[in-house]
Amino acid sequence: MKIGIAVLGAGRWGVNLIRNFLEHPHSEVLAIVDPNPDSLVSVQKQFNLNENVILAGDWSQVQELPGLEAVAIATPASTHYTLARAALQGGYHVLVEKPLALNLSEAIELCQLAEKQQRQLFVDHTYLFHPAVERGQTIIQQHTLGKLRYGYAQRTHLEPVRHDVDALWDLAIHDIAIFNTWLQQTPIQVSAIGTVFQKSEGIQNQFYPSFLTVNPLEGLADLVWVTLTYPDGFQAFIHLCWLNPDKQRRLTVIGSLGTLIFDEMSPEAPLILQRGNSDGGGDENSFIPDQTSQQTLIKSREVLSLEPVEPLRQVCDRFLNCVQTNTPCPTSSGSASVQLIRILSALSKSLQQGGQPLTISP
Repeated sequence: MKIGIAVLGAGRWGVNLIRNFLEHPHSEVLAIVDPNPDSLVSVQKQFNLNENVILAGDWSQVQELPGLEAVAIATPASTHYTLARAALQGGYHVLVEKPLALNLSEAIELCQLAEKQQRQLFVDHTYLFHPAVERGQTIIQQHTLGKLRYGYAQRTHLEPVRHDVDALWDLAIHDIAIFNTWLQQTPIQVSAIGTVFQKSEGIQNQFYPSFLTVNPLEGLADLVWVTLTYPDGFQAFIHLCWLNPDKQRRLTVIGSLGTLIFDEMSPEAPLILQRGNSDGGGDENSFIPDQTSQQTLIKSREVLSLEPVEPLRQVCDRFLNCVQTNTPCPTSSGSASVQLIRILSALSKSLQQGGQPLTISP
C-alpha cells in the first residue's frame, strides 16, 4: 500500500525529495506546493508528472486532499514551524528539512503536538544516513583511533546565501550532528564568534529572530567559528562561511592511534583512515611526538569502502517505514532534533555575546 505525500517546496532540496518519493515503491506524490509558478512548471517538465499530481501555490489548497497521509517540508527555515504545526494539526505525518524550528520552545511544541496527534515527526538530518558517517561511527566506537584528541570541520562556500538564517543555523547543524553521533555524546559547553561582511541593505531585518544576528542592524553572520566541548574533554572546532571561494565539506577526528577524515568533496576517497601514533613513544598522556618518531606519525593511509547509496534515499525510505509502523526513528525524530536546536540556540547566544562560553543544560 502506497503512502500519499504532498511535498511543500520545489526548490533545490525539494526537487530531490520529489525525485525520491516518485521513485519509491511505497509512496505516491499527490501534490507539490510552491508559491513560485516557474518552480512548479519546472518540476512538471523535469519529472513528466502525471496529470493527477496537483500543483498548487499554497498549502491550504491541498490540506484536505483525499488519500493524503504525509507532508514533506523543504521550505525556508523560517517557515518550518508554521507549516509543520499545521500539518500535524491536520493529522498528517511530517518530514521536515533541518532545522526543525528556529527556537527551542517551538521545536519542543512540535514534538509534543506530534505525540498528542500520534503522528511521526521526522527531521531530515541527511548526513546521519550517509554511509561514510555510519561507517565512521563504527570505527570510532571500536576505538580504532585510540584516545580521541580533538576534531575540526570546515563547511564553506560562496553561495547560496540565506536571507532567513545566518551561517551558523544554515550550516553548523550538519557537523554538530555528525560529531554527536560519532562520539555518542552531546556538548556540555559551546562558544561562537562571527562576523557580518554582507550588509542587509533592503532586507527587512524585523522579520529575523534577533538571536540569529551578530548585530541586528547589520545583518546575518556570514562567517562563524564554533567550539564544542564534550563531557570527556574532547573539543571540536567548526569553520562556517558563505564567502569562501572554495567549497569545503570536511570533518576530521584525531586520536592517539589514527585520524579519520570525512571529505564529501572527494568522491573517490570520501572516508579516509590514517593510522599512526600521535603520542611519540605511545604514551597515551603525551601529545607531542619526539623527533625520532616523526616519520612514523602516519604509518598507513586507507581509503575506506562505502555502500553506493544515496543518503536522501535512505532518509525517505526510513520516513516511510516510520509512517507505516507509526514508530519514531531514533536518529531523526523530533525529540532527537530538539537537542541540536538546544545547542544552536546556545551558540547563537554566545555569538551575540562575542564568544562567551555557555554551559548547556542536559
